[in-house]
Amino acid sequence: MRWEAVIGLEVHAQMLTETKIFCGCSTRFGAEPNTQTCQVCIGMPGVLPVLNRKALEFAIRTGIATNCAISGYSRFARKNYFYPDLPKGYQISQYEHPICEHGHIEIVVDGEVRRIGITRIHMEEDAGKNIHEGTGGYSYVDLNRTGVPLMEIVSEPDIRSPKEAAEYMRKLRSIVRYLGVCDGNLEQGSLRCDANVSVRPFGQQEFGTRAEVKNINSFRYVEKAIEYEIKRQIKVIEDGEKIVQETRLWDANKGITESMRSKEEAHDYRYFPDPDLVPITVDRKWVDEIRASLPELPDAKRHRFVSNYGLPEYDADLLTSERSLAEWFEEAVRAGAQAKAASNWIMGDLTKLLNEENRSINECQIRPAQLAGMLQLVDKGTISGKIAKTVFDEMYKTGKDAETIVKEKGLIQISDSSEIEKVIDDIIVKSPKEAERFRAGDEKLLGFFVGQAMKAMKGKANPQILNELLRKKLS
Repeated sequence: MRWEAVIGLEVHAQMLTETKIFCGCSTRFGAEPNTQTCQVCIGMPGVLPVLNRKALEFAIRTGIATNCAISGYSRFARKNYFYPDLPKGYQISQYEHPICEHGHIEIVVDGEVRRIGITRIHMEEDAGKNIHEGTGGYSYVDLNRTGVPLMEIVSEPDIRSPKEAAEYMRKLRSIVRYLGVCDGNLEQGSLRCDANVSVRPFGQQEFGTRAEVKNINSFRYVEKAIEYEIKRQIKVIEDGEKIVQETRLWDANKGITESMRSKEEAHDYRYFPDPDLVPITVDRKWVDEIRASLPELPDAKRHRFVSNYGLPEYDADLLTSERSLAEWFEEAVRAGAQAKAASNWIMGDLTKLLNEENRSINECQIRPAQLAGMLQLVDKGTISGKIAKTVFDEMYKTGKDAETIVKEKGLIQISDSSEIEKVIDDIIVKSPKEAERFRAGDEKLLGFFVGQAMKAMKGKANPQILNELLRKKLS
């Protein structure tokens, strides 16, 4: 029997506000435990929460960018459950009336465009953090994260493969980073997801019993966790057993999912409207102002890069994956770089060097205008493409302009035919057998002579002139 996976993702994005969603405590990451709390976020009696307007704006921005309808009326609810990191005994979330509904985004997987529906985007407060390891047999609770503003972005069950799930996550991360509403840091947990996974025979319309997989904190693990869970469920069914609706944890070290608890339904949380927070009514004029303030988003930018700059889809995809990278590229083009040449250097040498040091484009010493300046030296014939790699590496290390490096290191390309001819004549005299074989039809030996000449001239010979003179001398 052939099986089909049905996958939906619940993505939690921590909003980039300076303060928490219902109080003035800082959201800064990495502070000493329990130093960023107050009576409101730890739920002391008699205090009242007040909604952070910036969090509401960020949720609306995300809803617009993901083609959602923005609700004119929404409200908060209490999600009741007991856990040590939840000091109030309930989480303030949204249930019946979320701020955003019925959206979608498009992803490209194996050349095919897939539209993934978004059921809802709602605001909620984060819980604290339980610390179990390295505590001498005790468990500690850090409440710094309690009350940090989150958006929960809930997809429709439209995803059909682990690869699609990871690509959906990447696309969402790109969008929230473009908008400036979330930093998308998976390692720090500011973007994380739970995956609802089920399987069914191909052709069956009814969904199978789903399991929710938690604790997924990288794109790689999104694929691996879902892939494992699909295989596990198929094996359970084919062994004649039934899938249990449950919550499972992804263990990255073992590469498996493990049962955590039975899966709760909405009624288990006893949702009811939060009596301390008034309903939210959103002015349509404000929504229009937010819409008008949005930056150019990844899809629009990608299409523009293809149409305006003539870039291949592959280049445009990579360059627009991060807003800062796309802006760096465009600044280089405005400074005089040819678009395709700039793209090649950014995707090749520059990305390689940045990845080796785990740095972002914002931390790069080379400025876009400096890359443009180096490419112009290549276009003029001042330096060769081979010398350009040496110059580029030095630019990356020192932050100096290409022209300065070329002058300091004496790297100006030699285009004087007479000077190149002298070197060629000397090499032919020293390599008579190779010259004879080339004249006899062994064209591969041209590379040998080019290499010897470049070695003798320290890579400075103009490649075009060198090749022309070599063929002329060896004919």
